[in-house]
Amino acid sequence: MPNFPATVESRLPAVGTTIFTVMSALAHECGAINLSQGYPDFNADDELFERVAHWMRAGANQYAPMAGVPPLRRAIAAKIEALYAACYDVEHEITVTAGATQALFTAITALVRPGDEVVVFEPVYDSYVPAIALQGGVVRRARLRAPDYRPDWAEVAGLIGPRTRMIIVNTPHNPTATIWSGEDMDALARLTDGSAIVVLADEVYEHIVFDGVRHESVARRPALARRSLVVSSFGKTYHVTGWKVGYVAGPRQLMEEFRKVHQFNVFTVNTPVQLALADYMGDASRHLGLSAFYQAKRDRFRAALAGSRFELLPSRGTYFQLARYREIGDLPDREFVDRLTREVGVAAIPVSAFFEGGRDERVIRFCFAKSEATLDEACARLRAL
Repeated sequence: MPNFPATVESRLPAVGTTIFTVMSALAHECGAINLSQGYPDFNADDELFERVAHWMRAGANQYAPMAGVPPLRRAIAAKIEALYAACYDVEHEITVTAGATQALFTAITALVRPGDEVVVFEPVYDSYVPAIALQGGVVRRARLRAPDYRPDWAEVAGLIGPRTRMIIVNTPHNPTATIWSGEDMDALARLTDGSAIVVLADEVYEHIVFDGVRHESVARRPALARRSLVVSSFGKTYHVTGWKVGYVAGPRQLMEEFRKVHQFNVFTVNTPVQLALADYMGDASRHLGLSAFYQAKRDRFRAALAGSRFELLPSRGTYFQLARYREIGDLPDREFVDRLTREVGVAAIPVSAFFEGGRDERVIRFCFAKSEATLDEACARLRAL
């Protein structure tokens, strides 16, 4: 095919293929165990599949309402109220989305205007900054520093000014596997009090928090809830990341703006899956038991690498584990994960991919949302280093 006859000026000139796609492709090419991209290698509950099939056969195969089918929105509202004592109006304050990434992009598109400043916490999940750039927003970065990756609230305060439109928070945090405390949420509430700042809360791992610690959703605090859009993911919760279904909850005024964009970049999400998820959510143990399920995998992975030369950092939530590799070598992290994939047969993610300018702290990220057999084989290979 001949080239396009004009020069295309990229709106994202610094953006290439995501590191997740790159590492998964390399893992496939090398036949390596893929502990890079964050998805399970095991199936969801058969009951969930049966409910999808039921609704397909029942004829629920046409467009759902733009905001999502009412039974699913009611189930979401009930879950949020039970967990966080926050009441969201089903009709006007909850929207079902085509995954969390779409929810985040739509929120940024709806609320960030050219010149608006958005505070993010770095290392930062890779979808936030491009979405901000596409709207002409200005990114302000607060640094989370190894090994604890705690917010420095004095630094955050220094980033907030008259042009600050939004603060994006991510807890439990990808990639660092840290969680925010109640004190962190209190600090965020104090910093935003009396302002017009919107909080966009990426809480897709809300049900994967370890060691008996509770998830501190922004929805728990009325002062934050009234200025926040809260995003979650059924893909993460029910092991069906490829279904790309999530949701956003927030006050009516913000949700009205969100839906203005949502109706034109997605409009609605597939009907039978929504109805199946509504049925499946009727048993709360299916999300309440997720922390114990993944904590067992975390503990198995950490125990298997205890005698290795990797230094494992704390993993307090998500299904990720960070590791330093300085005792193995001092290659840059991108070169190290390339070698790890090609020579050892295990793929991981370089954490420098989450920093502006590729700041390299010689830390990599493993995903332990895998079967026991997969984890055991991967750890056997990693211990040999």
